Amino acid sequence: MTPGRWRSAALAALWTLVAATLALGAYSLWRAGVTDQFAWLATLRALLAAVVLVWWTQLLARYTQAQPTPDGDGVLRSLRALFPWLTSLRMALWALSALAYLSGALDANPVALTAIATIELGFILAKNAVYGSLVRAAPHPEDLLARARLLSWLNVAAPLSLALGVVNVVPVAGLAGAPDAVSLTVYGLHALLDVAATLLALKAVQTAPQPRPA
Repeated sequence: MTPGRWRSAALAALWTLVAATLALGAYSLWRAGVTDQFAWLATLRALLAAVVLVWWTQLLARYTQAQPTPDGDGVLRSLRALFPWLTSLRMALWALSALAYLSGALDANPVALTAIATIELGFILAKNAVYGSLVRAAPHPEDLLARARLLSWLNVAAPLSLALGVVNVVPVAGLAGAPDAVSLTVYGLHALLDVAATLLALKAVQTAPQPRPA
């Protein structure tokens, strides 16, 4: 495909992922019940993730056309301010899960729990790096080092998104009951969409025009 088509495909996938993330948050809350405090936190996490992705996608749209984003731009400033809060919320929820794993209250294989915790942590850190890499690269699309960092983190985030999707749909004995078919479909499709959007964003950045330094 031409660079323009890679860019269009990436943006379409990212905007679809925004809608899917909002739907996933709503589904998780409905499935757990409105009295479940952790479900509300998960829904808040999904809402923040969708908002961050909206701003990230807008910056990527400019970046892949070699359009610099001024430091005072509202989208850039909003993303710069909010994505650390999303990472902090994700880390807090991860820490709660890790404490539950370490407490011994769960009758699950410790190797499986360690793998789950490691994948979740890697996903959180990689996503944070993807956001931060574009925030730093957006004002200077001619900076090849910044572009290389963004590409590297997108390349790391894609397999971690896939691994997290597998973790979410494959039941672990002692951790949770077997998921129903609807949940498998919802979480599985969201994970596949996240992977596809990340890979398409990677390709869009790889094929984007590179302006000459001023």
